[in-house]
Amino acid sequence: MLELAGIIILGIVAQWVAWRLKLPAILPLILIGLLVGPISTLYTEDGTKLIEPVWNGEKGLFPGDGLYYFVSLAISIILFEGGLTLKRSEISNVGPVITKLITIGTMVTFFGAGIAAHFIFDLSWQMSFLFSALVIVTGPTVITPILRNIPLKKDVSAILKWEGILIDPIGALVAVLVFEFISVGEGQAYTKTALIEFGKILLFGFTFGFTFAHALAFAIKKNFIPHYLLNVVSLSVVLLVFVESDIFAHESGLLAVVVMGMVMGNMNLPNLKELLYFKESLSVLLISILFILLAANINISDMELIYNWNTAILFLIIVFLIRPLGVFLSTQGSGLKLNEKLFIGWVGPRGIVAAGIASLFGSKLIAKGEPGAEYITPLVFMIVLGTVLLNATTARLIAKWIGVFLERSEGILIIGASKISRIIANYLKNNNRHVVVIDNNETNIEKCKNMGLEAFAANIYSDNLTDNIELNDVGYLMALTGNSDINKYAIDKFQSEFGENGSFRLVDSDEMGDPENNPKEGLFSHTDDFIKLTEAARKFPAIHEIKLKDQKHYEGLIEITKADDHIVPLFLKAPDGDLQIIPSFSKTFKDIKAGYQLVYLGKRLDQVEEQSPASKKKAKSSR
Repeated sequence: MLELAGIIILGIVAQWVAWRLKLPAILPLILIGLLVGPISTLYTEDGTKLIEPVWNGEKGLFPGDGLYYFVSLAISIILFEGGLTLKRSEISNVGPVITKLITIGTMVTFFGAGIAAHFIFDLSWQMSFLFSALVIVTGPTVITPILRNIPLKKDVSAILKWEGILIDPIGALVAVLVFEFISVGEGQAYTKTALIEFGKILLFGFTFGFTFAHALAFAIKKNFIPHYLLNVVSLSVVLLVFVESDIFAHESGLLAVVVMGMVMGNMNLPNLKELLYFKESLSVLLISILFILLAANINISDMELIYNWNTAILFLIIVFLIRPLGVFLSTQGSGLKLNEKLFIGWVGPRGIVAAGIASLFGSKLIAKGEPGAEYITPLVFMIVLGTVLLNATTARLIAKWIGVFLERSEGILIIGASKISRIIANYLKNNNRHVVVIDNNETNIEKCKNMGLEAFAANIYSDNLTDNIELNDVGYLMALTGNSDINKYAIDKFQSEFGENGSFRLVDSDEMGDPENNPKEGLFSHTDDFIKLTEAARKFPAIHEIKLKDQKHYEGLIEITKADDHIVPLFLKAPDGDLQIIPSFSKTFKDIKAGYQLVYLGKRLDQVEEQSPASKKKAKSSR
């Protein structure tokens, strides 16, 4: 009991430390696992581990194959949660590159690392390629924390994120194939049997995943499952799919749960976000337990096995030769620049799937007496630890050095997806600005997506918003909801993460029209709140531009907009196309010259300008 409670407590402490230090959680988790596992044998009185995962006499948490079963089930839940986050629409711009990375890049890593392991450690070809299959995978649990605090071009972040998620099951699948080749025997029977087994894995994995995804989605849509049981029923179905698929085709369960997650993640399901939040919380707990268990299960003899220069050579080949080669071959003909390719080639940390499956297969093959099997787990853990350490400590420096670091974040986050938000977001997108719209209203988000806008449903009261690496280049925050409390909360909570260049919100009814009560973060106009903006957008749903002559002309037009409820100033557009958000106290802009344009919503200003008293007076005097 003490050991189990200790693992959970240490795991959560490690997660907190990782969050505090902005590191991938895998780093403190593995280090803690090694400290309470193999390293603890150096200072305990009887030379035993503080935590012994596998049953050994009176010590140990899991008898027999208990650890194998627990790790298998835990990884199935983690992969299902990863599949839920896959959205086809989010990779439309970089789909071909990601496709090549998980095909061409996978083959380069598989053959390159396999050949290197064979000649450096003199492993059999079977063991060498099992190792290379395991180090194919990167992983979202290690990629996301590294990229979260590095402002990058959206496409670069998206490529690394989706490669990490998609390649997890592919790497697992390739590892399964090699494991089957090793397990079934030699010669002709070996090849034929292994291919049959692999075919069964594909057949049952896809069939079970696809079928149960639609069955569960149907039950959710028809309200066959009460709300309070939704999360636990979904969890039980995931475990059922994993186990049943595994019964029909051994090792097909991993594929089945990933397919199930991907299918459900791309359906228009009610309560999908709630289900995702539950799975994310569960995944955090499982990852915390798993990494400590797997690291603690390593023995000192395993560590001594790879304590030599051959290990360093293999690591350097994988990091500095194989990974960049795979990236460059996969990005041929893409729109990525050389420095972007170099950065993607540099960032390739390995994660939970590599470590988890390495422990599973390594222990099974050792039990079977396969020569060289004892190298699998420690070598993979070395690659995991080494790549995470390297990337976590150098990614930001490398990004700055090769010029992919965005010194100024120009992306814009709009909170609220109402009609006025959609009109403004569409204008900004058409002017080559990266715009992301968030709202908890699925209908409004769908309308945004139909307009080609980047949008996703999110709750601003959740901490998960700051984890989204697609928001890395966001430097402007605009709160445009109809609820003044939400707008104020968004500014207070997110201005440090997403508003380094400016955080703005609509004025509320109490602030409107009162220059003395004008908030410093007020947006567009202190005479227009959400209701007036919505009314202007309802009657005149278009954004216009008008050329400015000088500072006086600008100030005159601003006065006209204040007097007309159907005209709202939005941006000042410089001659080079740069857009500046107009704050509610509009006179902050100085030295406006010819060539600038006023961007505004509503009734056309040129028509109003012609009818203004000043224009009529000027026309009369000219006669």
